[in-house]
Amino acid sequence: MINDMISDMLTKIRNANLAKHQIVQVPATKMTRNIIKVLQEEGFIYQFEEIGEDLKNYILISLKYKGQNKKPIITELKRISKPGLRVYANHKELPKVLGGIGIAIISTSRGIMTDKNARQYGLGGEILCYIW
Repeated sequence: MINDMISDMLTKIRNANLAKHQIVQVPATKMTRNIIKVLQEEGFIYQFEEIGEDLKNYILISLKYKGQNKKPIITELKRISKPGLRVYANHKELPKVLGGIGIAIISTSRGIMTDKNARQYGLGGEILCYIW
């Protein structure tokens, strides 16, 4: 059993990017589904599709590349808040990743969103990961 689904998902995406795979498969949970929706809204992935088998649901993610040499759009994925050490911030302390080039994905009381949206709504929460 996997304890940290978010870290597992980020690692699978990172490895698929390095191997220049077009599609990656990750286990489907509410949390991973919401993070992937944010990634699609921000333009880091093309699309995703949920495929369900009896008790095992998976999400297929289509990764984005640019140019003929297939340079990945996602340069780095970094897990911040971990099960052993949770990291929280209020709306004034929310980080700007690479001066606004990247995004921080925040778990707020209104759901999963980017740091920009959380600042706009005046919400703080758990900082899940950085992506640039």
